[in-house]
Amino acid sequence: MAQPKRKQSKQRSRKRRGANRFVAPQISKHSSGSLFKMHYVDPITGTYRGRQVISEKE
Repeated sequence: MAQPKRKQSKQRSRKRRGANRFVAPQISKHSSGSLFKMHYVDPITGTYRGRQVISEKE
């Protein structure tokens, strides 16, 4: 099996690990005040980009 010629620096290892950090999801606020994820249908009102996609639950 191949062996590395030089020891990998701490900085190089940390750069690689730093790219895998958790990113919080973007949340949008509807005019009704409900919060939902971007590019998803609003679960409370059933609208997406201003259009009624899902009929509201009765």
